[in-house]
Amino acid sequence: MVLEIEDTKPVSAQCDDTHLHVELADGREVSTPLWWYPRLVAASPQARNVIELMPMGLHWPEIDEDISIASMIRGQKAPGSTPT
Repeated sequence: MVLEIEDTKPVSAQCDDTHLHVELADGREVSTPLWWYPRLVAASPQARNVIELMPMGLHWPEIDEDISIASMIRGQKAPGSTPT
C-alpha cells in the first residue's frame, strides 16, 4: 500500500512538557520526544504551541523551526539533539 501525501497531512499538533504530538489526516497520531528538537526544548511553552500546519509538516514562526512529518515517522532527530 502506498500512502498518499494527503494521508500524512497534519490536522492538529501540540507540545507538552516532554513530547510533540501530531494527529494526521488518516487518523494516526505521531509523538516524538522534544529533546529531538533543540530549538523546541529551548523555547517557552507558549512559543512551542504557536504551530502552523503545512501540507507536509509543521512550522513554528516564533522559533523559526520546521519539522517534516516524514522525519518524525523515520525517527530522524535534529542535529545537536541530546537526551535530557
